[in-house]
Amino acid sequence: MKQLLVGVILLIGVQALGQRKTAREYGVKIGVMKPGTLNAITDVAGVKVGQVTINVGDSVRTGVTAILPHEGNIFQRKVPAAVFVGNGFGKLAGTTQVNELGNLETPIVLTNTLAVPVGMNAVIEHSLKQKGNEAAQSVNAVVGETNDSWLNDIRGMHVKTEHVLTAIRQARSGVVEQGNVGAGNGTVCFGWKGGIGTSSRKLPADLGGYTVGVLVQTNFGGNLVIDGVQVGEALQKFSFSNSLLNNVDGSCMIIVATDAPLDARNLQRLAKRAFMGLAKTGGIASNGSGDYVIAFSTFESNFISHDPTDRIQPLQVLHNDVVSPLFMAAIEATEEAIINSLFKATTSKGYKGHEVKELPLNDVLPLLKK
Repeated sequence: MKQLLVGVILLIGVQALGQRKTAREYGVKIGVMKPGTLNAITDVAGVKVGQVTINVGDSVRTGVTAILPHEGNIFQRKVPAAVFVGNGFGKLAGTTQVNELGNLETPIVLTNTLAVPVGMNAVIEHSLKQKGNEAAQSVNAVVGETNDSWLNDIRGMHVKTEHVLTAIRQARSGVVEQGNVGAGNGTVCFGWKGGIGTSSRKLPADLGGYTVGVLVQTNFGGNLVIDGVQVGEALQKFSFSNSLLNNVDGSCMIIVATDAPLDARNLQRLAKRAFMGLAKTGGIASNGSGDYVIAFSTFESNFISHDPTDRIQPLQVLHNDVVSPLFMAAIEATEEAIINSLFKATTSKGYKGHEVKELPLNDVLPLLKK
């Protein structure tokens, strides 16, 4: 296992040296709000991302992406959170408790469909072993997925507990790798290679100065639109345009982080707006597409103690009348994160010789400039 993990980690470093850039680095500026410094979910202070990419032979193209809301013990210091279900054909473990209690108590793990149980076991193991959790009798592991079976031998069950634990242990702030990495290694989006994408928005000071960051795992279909341009139509590659593009099922996981003081109710509203960002890219949330949004707040004063000492917890929350800028930020950051997953992804060949081409930027960029 250790030898496999070394190879996996090195693959991430090699892909980081690729030539493909994000949409904004090509001059494509989606939306009107300014991104954060990194234009990533890690612009939200304290948020960390860890990824393990698994490439074995010519048939295994999968991986794990872990998102940590803060660097402390999440089980002991839970964060306000909510889940919005755009289309429920998916396997997002932990959903009901998050929405019932309004908080998140573990890292969020993304992987492939059949690896969700492995992800849950690993998250539970991680939580039980953390100092301070010795008395824990229940852990609500939050693990989401998309189905990467076109490029990956999904029935081979290649994601192991150690892969998930490594992604959690290696999670860090700073630059987030995008494209064919982590849980996005084997995904397909709009008929092209999808993957992991991220983006952020920083509100101006007079609107609170808050940050909204988004990370996506893209594996869905529709008619690709980039910054309002009908790219899928122009390139004659869109869902149901031919037999190869009739299967638009797959799923999209969207993780939204913010440092704004939002409670679970307004995080649910924020998550709904993120789904509007998916719609702006031309996604259709098909019958077999599991499309979910998990939103959480890192505003530390509102963290929920696992063992409270007081009956009443004081909360600081934004007034409803001032959350609209955050809604707009979530829409823009989600839209750009999805587009970044396509811009950064590269052609991949995998299971049964299936090949998925990268988005042809030489054809796309002139369309956007025009």
